[in-house]
Amino acid sequence: MQLVMDIGNTHMVIGLFDDQTLVRDWRIHTNPALTEDEFHIMITGLFSLHQLQSENIGNVVISCVVPPMMRMMEVFCRKYLNLAPCWVDASNAGIPILYDNPAEVGADRLVNAVAAYHKYPTSLIVIDFGTATTFDAISGKGEYLGGAIAPGIGIAAEALFQRASKLPRVDLIKPPAKAIGKDTAASMKSGILFGYAGLVDGMVGRIAREMAPAEPRIIATGGLAPVMQDISETIECVEPHLTLEGLRIISNRMSQVK
Repeated sequence: MQLVMDIGNTHMVIGLFDDQTLVRDWRIHTNPALTEDEFHIMITGLFSLHQLQSENIGNVVISCVVPPMMRMMEVFCRKYLNLAPCWVDASNAGIPILYDNPAEVGADRLVNAVAAYHKYPTSLIVIDFGTATTFDAISGKGEYLGGAIAPGIGIAAEALFQRASKLPRVDLIKPPAKAIGKDTAASMKSGILFGYAGLVDGMVGRIAREMAPAEPRIIATGGLAPVMQDISETIECVEPHLTLEGLRIISNRMSQVK
């Protein structure tokens, strides 16, 4: 089996694949202070809930944008899995990168691009609703063209809660029925969610115009992608396991090269 992990600034997404089948996946908080022993206890607990054995893991592939986590994960894999993890970066993602400095592109963005193009082999705009909201452009040839980075919805909302003392915290699971809020909570939801939908549609429009004459498909992933799909005018489909699938694809390619 393959163990794949995407370590983001806020959450770590973990997937266990049996060949091409995603057996289980988990989302946990990213904690740079975690030790390899604590992480082992956590993983063992998650595996035991589903009668899974870590001894069956044959390889590990990781994308990470949190450098302090890398040493801990390296030690965990070697100590408890007896495996050297493969770290995804611009040199081994297996996609042409047309960034001025390919090394600057986050591994998670490359992984998403690989997975999206594998499933939809055409020009694409991939939107990832994570700690940051990222927009990535992929050409019809499967080249990573570049993209844009905006503050994530959660970051924007948290800033509003902290800086405006009279405003309450609101959940962002479901948008209000109308843009014109009739109370404070509805007004905040409208501004945050409909406002971000406008940001998304505006950015997609600008990027798509720069990709012309190609007509890119618009794919979304990340925690709030389903919510945004309902109110965005441009998102065509949501791929909840895009990053995990990309890690699996890259891992398989590396195995074939070996």
